[in-house]
Amino acid sequence: MHAFQFQTTKSILSEVGSTAKIGGIMADMGCKKIAFVTDKIILELGLAKAALDSLKEAKIDVHIIDDVVADPPEAMILAAVDECKGAGVDGVVSVGGGSSMDTAKLIAVLIDSDQPIEEMYGVGLVKGGRLPMVLAPTTAGTGSEVTPISIVTTGTNEKKGVVSHQLLPDWAVLDAELTTGLPAAVTAATGIDAMVHAIEAYTSKHKKNIVSDTLARQALQLLGGAIHTACTDGKNKEARSDMLLGSMLAGMAFANAPVAAVHALAYPLGGHFHVPHGLSNALVLPYVLDFNMSEASAAAQYAEIAPIIFPDLAGKSEVDACKGMVDGFMKMGPELGMQSKLAEVGVNHNHLPMLAEDAMKQQRLLVNNPRDMTYEAALDIYTKAL
Repeated sequence: MHAFQFQTTKSILSEVGSTAKIGGIMADMGCKKIAFVTDKIILELGLAKAALDSLKEAKIDVHIIDDVVADPPEAMILAAVDECKGAGVDGVVSVGGGSSMDTAKLIAVLIDSDQPIEEMYGVGLVKGGRLPMVLAPTTAGTGSEVTPISIVTTGTNEKKGVVSHQLLPDWAVLDAELTTGLPAAVTAATGIDAMVHAIEAYTSKHKKNIVSDTLARQALQLLGGAIHTACTDGKNKEARSDMLLGSMLAGMAFANAPVAAVHALAYPLGGHFHVPHGLSNALVLPYVLDFNMSEASAAAQYAEIAPIIFPDLAGKSEVDACKGMVDGFMKMGPELGMQSKLAEVGVNHNHLPMLAEDAMKQQRLLVNNPRDMTYEAALDIYTKAL
């Protein structure tokens, strides 16, 4: 067996209504005043109420950071850090989507550090520790509650990643009640994002291992089995719980066997056109899968997981299973009410060279792709996705 290393979040609480226990968790870690990182919509919808009430009951003061936006800009994160330093917080809680959780992670490491954020971009470059931290996702997609990764948009609209074990929280809290009000299109996009995490972890050229493979397969079974129900019957807590758990397992998988070209080609769509991350992944996914299929190792691995997602592909040949998976994802987006073409999110032919150039800057991701990605190949994928 190949040697490998696997790291993940220390403690997990998966239970309907579990955000009401966050106050007790933070009190047990000795926190007196916490930064509560979220966005205004989460507050307006009341999704943070149970967590905030529990913190009040635990006699923990709360400093709310609610100006988080999608694809969090570096300047916004640094302003939040300064605000939290001034408030004297000693712990961090986030109830929100991937952007809120990514912001919370960086607040937790930057608030007690003199290290500039620009020195943290990359893998394993964070020095020192972090404040106690609990993350509770409100979407089933990013898996950020179990990943040592934060994605930041720099001043040039380029996305950069901070990857370090210090970003793993103390607790991940999975509460399906937080996701029952999500619109079908958001549920679909974030769910496909989670599937991409599992698929790319399963085919990653680097660090793929038996634990990440097992988690990826289980994630795909949960996500593939629940996504249609979650989109058509949003109040179904069993489907919502399966989506959250599948997203978390996929997060554990790709945190240890990193993602590749789908994410590399999706990031410029977020940076330049502010397309939500899950939708960006969904828009390029079928075309990247089709590109990778000519690599023998990827084809064999795709054929292994295709029937897990699309049960009607069971027993098919390797070629037919791979093609069936591509076709399945081509149809899934429109079936679930999502846009399916780049032109629908504001992209035109003139933008494609810029997108391909930016995608090629994501070498930390492209090195994990089972087939070598070139500028010409990226341009061709964007053209087909247009």
